[in-house]
Amino acid sequence: MTEDRYGMPTHTPVGWPPRSRRELLVKTLWIGVWLVFLSSPVEDLADGGHSTAATVAGSLGLAVFVGVYLTLVFRNMGRPFSPRAVLGLGGTLAVLAPVLAYTLGSAWLGLFVYLSVAFGATLPLRAAYWAIPAAAVVMYLIGMHSDETQARGLFLLVLLIGFAMTGVGQLVRTTIELRKARATVAQLAANEERLRLARDLHDLLGHSLSLITLKSELAGRMLPGHPDKAAQQVADIEQVSRQALVDVREAVTGYRRPRLAAELAGTQVALTAAGVAAELPAEPDLADVPEESESALAWALREAVTNVVRHSGADRCTVRLLRRQTLNGAVLELAVEDNGSGGSGAGPGNGLTGLTERLEKAGGTLEAGRLKHGFRLVARVPAGPPADVGSRA
Repeated sequence: MTEDRYGMPTHTPVGWPPRSRRELLVKTLWIGVWLVFLSSPVEDLADGGHSTAATVAGSLGLAVFVGVYLTLVFRNMGRPFSPRAVLGLGGTLAVLAPVLAYTLGSAWLGLFVYLSVAFGATLPLRAAYWAIPAAAVVMYLIGMHSDETQARGLFLLVLLIGFAMTGVGQLVRTTIELRKARATVAQLAANEERLRLARDLHDLLGHSLSLITLKSELAGRMLPGHPDKAAQQVADIEQVSRQALVDVREAVTGYRRPRLAAELAGTQVALTAAGVAAELPAEPDLADVPEESESALAWALREAVTNVVRHSGADRCTVRLLRRQTLNGAVLELAVEDNGSGGSGAGPGNGLTGLTERLEKAGGTLEAGRLKHGFRLVARVPAGPPADVGSRA
């Protein structure tokens, strides 16, 4: 299952409400296709073997049964009802199924299959474990008076499909809980990041601003009688302000520094959106990798993927991340290869030129060039402290 940049799935899995008309149609078909087993009651009504009153009552009862079933099962797949609503709707099905089967004949015993599905999908496990066998027993007792052979055959089906649906129901409930937990974790992470930003800004600017305020007050008091001393205070204010500006810029640069894991996730989204089949590495092990090296490699991945999406015309892209040992120490190597046009051949553009400078600043190198069928970019950065060559001599 793929996800978008916000962590949401790109298709609707079990336990998620439909987010578009297409997803609504897919879920409706997925649930509605099982209504084919209602052919027996429909045929029984159409055959004309019942009185007019019985046919009308049966038609109304069947319509209510199907409506309640679809409402209960379909709605419960995305936004579950309250326990009281589930019991009320399930109770309606539990009344209609035996009443219709007992009064209209064995052709209506199939309603107990839907009753068992509803119990398994929506009731808590403990309640479902006794409700499903109870439905099977009631169905068998009613069927003994009309068609015991059919009742015997349906008995096992009602039990099996009901208990199978308990697994589906448990999966739905687990998925919903995981979705809520994921949203909570994301909210907590955002709150923690805001607190960290506030704490860092306070540490960076609190002392500087207090000092600026104090020196401004001193300069104001000294200005009439001691202009020279006031000028010195103003010079100090300028120096403190400049240092505070440098500190803030360094802090902002740290916050804006890209992370390789985040860029890999964004790569999956970008390539999928562009219709490019992506082969990506697993989550990288960045232990002992300097932040400057990771940042440079993340910029290299972003630039390479941008070129693949915008200029290459490729339909396949492979990203590999390897850790190698060289004479100069450990090296982290990123290779991005596509099967596109290979570029214009007019030399490196501004993006690759800037990327080369960024990698060189981090102590890395860049290799980029056309292949027989496509283009390949390889970026290497130090993955640890430089090796002591003299110690190995």
